[in-house]
Amino acid sequence: MALTLSDVDRFEAARPRLEAIAYRMLGSASEAEDAAQETYLRWQAADVERIEVPEAWLTKVLTNLCLNQLTSARARRETYVGQWLPEPLLEGDPMLGPAETAEQRDSVSYAVLVLLERLSPNERAVYVLREAFAYSHREIADILDLSEAASQQILHRAKKHVAEGRARAASGGGAAGGAASGGARADIDEAAVRRVVEEFLAAATSGETQPLIKLLTSDAIAVGDGGGKVPARASAFEGALAVAKFLRGMFKPAKAKRDLVGGSPDLYATTANGGPAIVAVVDGRVFGVMCLEQTPEGIVAIRSQVNPDKLERATERWAAGDFGAPVLTEAL
Repeated sequence: MALTLSDVDRFEAARPRLEAIAYRMLGSASEAEDAAQETYLRWQAADVERIEVPEAWLTKVLTNLCLNQLTSARARRETYVGQWLPEPLLEGDPMLGPAETAEQRDSVSYAVLVLLERLSPNERAVYVLREAFAYSHREIADILDLSEAASQQILHRAKKHVAEGRARAASGGGAAGGAASGGARADIDEAAVRRVVEEFLAAATSGETQPLIKLLTSDAIAVGDGGGKVPARASAFEGALAVAKFLRGMFKPAKAKRDLVGGSPDLYATTANGGPAIVAVVDGRVFGVMCLEQTPEGIVAIRSQVNPDKLERATERWAAGDFGAPVLTEAL
C-alpha cells in the first residue's frame, strides 16, 4: 500500500530520533543512517493504517535492525585492523540527540560509547533506550519482546558493566577502552574548550614531555583508530610518561607526516560528543578528531579517530558550520 504524504512526513519527523538511537546503539553515524533508512523501507512496505502507535512501531523495527547489526559487527571487529573507536560527532550534530539530562549527555559521550562496546546487544539496547531516551521498562519490554522484570535486570547488568569499566580505567586497567569520567558535560562552553585545547597544544608542541605530564593523570591512556588506512598503533599507550612521549613525537613537524595527510593541517578547538576535541583540517577535509577526556585531576584519555571512513560526516559538518579560527596553523 503506497504511503500518503502524511505518512512520509510522520516518518521524517521521527527520523532524527531514530538516527540518534541507532548512533548510540552502533557507534557509527553511517550505520545509523542506514538503519534509519531501512526502517523507512519497512514503514513503506507496511500497512500503516493498521499501526496503532507509529513511534513505538518504528522504534521496535529500528532497534531490532540495530541488534542484528551489533551481532554481525562483533564478528567484523574481531578482524578489524588495530583499535576500534566510535565515529565522533562534532558540536551541533543533530545525531547527538537529546542532551537535557546528565544521563542523556553521558550516554553519547565518547568515553561511554567506548564502554558500551563491552555490553551484549540486549544490554546496549536497554541502556540506550532507558538512559538516553527515557523509555519506560514497559515500553522497552514491548520493543524487545521481553518482560518488564527482564528489562530492569538487563539495565542493572548494563549499568554495572559500565561502572566496572570506569573503575578498571580509574585503577589503570582501561587500556582497551580507556577511562570514563562521567560523559559529556553541560558546563563546557566555547571559551573553556578553547583553553583546554590551547593548553594541551602548547604542551604537546613544546618538544618536552614534562609540560604534558603535568596535564595528564598518572594512568592516562592514548589510543587511535586508523582502520588499517592511516597508521595507528594497535595497542594503547598507557601511563602519563608513555603518553607524553608519544604526543611529543606525534606533534613534531616532519615532511613524511605532511605527505601522509596531503599538507600541513590546521588544528581547531571544538567539542565532539560533548567533550573537548581537537579537529585537524587539511583543505577543508577533516583528517582527524582527537577527543580529550578532562577531569578535575587532569586529562585521563586521548582518543584519536583518523580512519577516513569514520570522518566523512565530520567533514560534511565542518563544511556546513562555523568553527572559528584555528588554534594552531600548519601544525605539522
